[in-house]
Amino acid sequence: MKILITDGLADEGMEILRSHPELEVDLRKGVPKEELLEVISGYDALIVRSATKVTADVLEAARGNLKVVGRAGIGVDNVDVGEATKRGIVVMNTPEANAITTAEHTIALMLALARKVPQAHCSLSSGEWKRDKFRGTELYEKTLGVIGLGKIGKLVAERAQGLKMRVLAHDPYLSKDAMAKIGIEHVALDELFERADVITVHTPISKDTRNLLDKGAFERMKKGVMVINCARGGIVNEADLAEAITSGHVAGASVDVYQEEPPSKDNPLFAIEDNLVHTPHLGASTLEAQTKVGTAIAEQIADFLINGVVRNAVNMPSISGELARVLKPYILLAEKLGKFQGQLCKGGVKEIAIEYSGDVAEFDTKPLTVSVLKGFLAPMMDIMVNYVNAPGIARDRGIGVVESRSSKSENFTNLLTVKIVTDEDERSVAGTVFGNNEMRIVSIFGFALDAVPEGCLLMSENLDVPGVIGSLCTKLGQMGINIGRMHLGRESVGGKAIALINVDSPVPGEVVEELINLPDIINVTQVAL
Repeated sequence: MKILITDGLADEGMEILRSHPELEVDLRKGVPKEELLEVISGYDALIVRSATKVTADVLEAARGNLKVVGRAGIGVDNVDVGEATKRGIVVMNTPEANAITTAEHTIALMLALARKVPQAHCSLSSGEWKRDKFRGTELYEKTLGVIGLGKIGKLVAERAQGLKMRVLAHDPYLSKDAMAKIGIEHVALDELFERADVITVHTPISKDTRNLLDKGAFERMKKGVMVINCARGGIVNEADLAEAITSGHVAGASVDVYQEEPPSKDNPLFAIEDNLVHTPHLGASTLEAQTKVGTAIAEQIADFLINGVVRNAVNMPSISGELARVLKPYILLAEKLGKFQGQLCKGGVKEIAIEYSGDVAEFDTKPLTVSVLKGFLAPMMDIMVNYVNAPGIARDRGIGVVESRSSKSENFTNLLTVKIVTDEDERSVAGTVFGNNEMRIVSIFGFALDAVPEGCLLMSENLDVPGVIGSLCTKLGQMGINIGRMHLGRESVGGKAIALINVDSPVPGEVVEELINLPDIINVTQVAL
């Protein structure tokens, strides 16, 4: 079996692959896309880092021969995972290998910013000796605010505690008790802005976190704050950050990631000389990290090609081929129910309870539970969540996972119910699979309905009074948003009701706000499945 490597691989990883006589390794570093399209059909596996773009046309050119794509690193933004899944190609990554390196880079940038290390170095290298110009700030007993306490955020917090810093954290999906166990104070985002001397972000980039730190956020921060971003470009609004530093409200910033990479020369941050430390996306750039990702992906690819073992796949669980065929529709439904709950969840999560009723309870439900966890956790984590690491992430975050089974289901031959218990409330969503493998959501928060869980959805919670649905649909029509399907449920005549609307495209945030302000609308939430 043949393996193509296009972005290089650590020597240790190459040795692992070449130690197997069943495998033939071809290293073509920096191969042009035109050449890749010509040769890819001759390979069983493709190993890439971030440079090679594994697009739909590349996967099509593989002509069904490519079995697995291995990403030596965390992010798979350069791989069309949806297209790979459609074509039955497994996509693997190495989700844990870069976490420590990124956390250490965050601490390094924080120290460099506080002590003006790069500026002092450049001054001395130019022949100057201006000690007073580079008077820094101690981090001892300062307050660090961590936004997002996932794997990397937690590692940063632990290292900051070693520097004797006070650590606050905001993570809406982590309970206060889980944070208290590791000596971190759980606070609301506004309180973090008001109290933190240094703020670092460790969240994924999403519609909720894009421009999370913008002009309004900087204005709510205490004067003299320092800001660190080693997470994802776009979480911090670069123009607003430059303005806040120039005005003196923000004392300085350290930036490793940019909305556009490489950033353009007219990026406003480049005009700042004294109070900015920036690096070209070096969070994962250490010898140790490169060795770890190289050996990890080599072992995974070899084990898959030779033994059929699936590890760290982002588009399928680690189960045998025969069981996967039987459970496939349930696995997809479980992940969608988890993803649905993950985008609606409010408050620190204490427990995820999953109930299997009817025919599905007769199977090994572990892959289904993992699928629920993957779907639930993915929207809120700063690292890639897959079928392998999802249970560990839930455990680390203090989330209890409870499974129950019943051979009987009153209204359906099979039923999956996912209940989320938070600091604020508990809510359930249930779904079923019909005989022709069609998935449906049949209950949301106790409201019975029959909804197709796919694409872009708007969920409206409203009063059951005349005109509500009409005004909602009229507003969407005025905004040029087409409705594909609509599903309704209510608790009683004139009581609370729910509408789940399939739309053909994502709804802009300002439109969602207008919908929320319509008469008799309680709330409107957008969900992507």
